[in-house]
Amino acid sequence: MKKQSFNEIDIFPNPNPQRDYEIKMECPEFTCLCPKTGQPDFAVITISYIPDKLCIELKSLKLYLWSFRDEGGFHEKVVNQICDDLVSACKPRKMKVVGDFKVRGGIYTTVTVDYTKPA
Repeated sequence: MKKQSFNEIDIFPNPNPQRDYEIKMECPEFTCLCPKTGQPDFAVITISYIPDKLCIELKSLKLYLWSFRDEGGFHEKVVNQICDDLVSACKPRKMKVVGDFKVRGGIYTTVTVDYTKPA
């Protein structure tokens, strides 16, 4: 599967841009590849954001997240890339992306990335 770029993440106009409200999405079946071993890493990716003028369309988000299945990357790189790509696509007021990775070698990893739109 070809990796979907953030340019392919569909967006739509925020129906209530005058108000701050949170949108929370969870992908409980996220997978990517360990860059050292090539073995799959499994995680729950949680995305929460306060939209500004645009919102993220869910089907395109699903396809974007699935595109990591064949990509090697350290957990830190993957979660930061997801946040960067989503911020580029929808330009939210705030966003938080959490990658809660399953145990690997006896260690759980959680990576949290926060973004706040500059004033």
